[in-house]
Amino acid sequence: MAYPNPYPPQRPLPSASAPMPPLPTVVIGPQYCAPYPVDLAVVKKVMTISDGNFVVTDVNGNVVFKVKGSLLTLRDRRLLIDAAGNPIVTLRRKIMTAHDRWQAFRGESTESKDLLFTLKRSSLIQFRTKLDVFLASNTKEDVCDFKVKGSWMERSCVVYAGESNTIVAQMHKKHTVQSIFIGKDHFNVTVYPNIDYAFIVALIVILDEINEDEKHDE
Repeated sequence: MAYPNPYPPQRPLPSASAPMPPLPTVVIGPQYCAPYPVDLAVVKKVMTISDGNFVVTDVNGNVVFKVKGSLLTLRDRRLLIDAAGNPIVTLRRKIMTAHDRWQAFRGESTESKDLLFTLKRSSLIQFRTKLDVFLASNTKEDVCDFKVKGSWMERSCVVYAGESNTIVAQMHKKHTVQSIFIGKDHFNVTVYPNIDYAFIVALIVILDEINEDEKHDE
């Protein structure tokens, strides 16, 4: 005679190293959310006339995104494009704001109806970078939707979900012969499952711009 099991099987606990949100976190587009971790390589050309463009590739070396600057506003606007050259997001610095505020718009638009998210410093004085990210729907901006913490100089950066300790992406430095001799900055980004990786790349581009501003202010 079979007796019922008094201890029903329990679901395995999710991995602490790679928490998986129950639903895809879409900011820019559902096509950029994968049900597995996405590893991207980011190369920033340091010595270039074209204003330090980024190239983002997958683990196989295929180009996923590129970042271009505007010729008219070299330091105040960036355009994220896909491998085919289609514009995905326009990143624009909001002039005359105390907290280094940036806005991201869909495609090449800069109209409020196409706003995707806003990013600003958590505080004016910082020894390590802390940035708050507010999605367009979060108009009150009482609590941030994402937080970016880290040191750009060390290429060590973590993106968290809101005010929690849940990590959604991490950036880490990669030293290569190319980076030393050709003047290229090379680092890797791991985007956790179901997180919009185009959104994470956009955050890194803004983080780089804020770092460049700090260099010029020194």
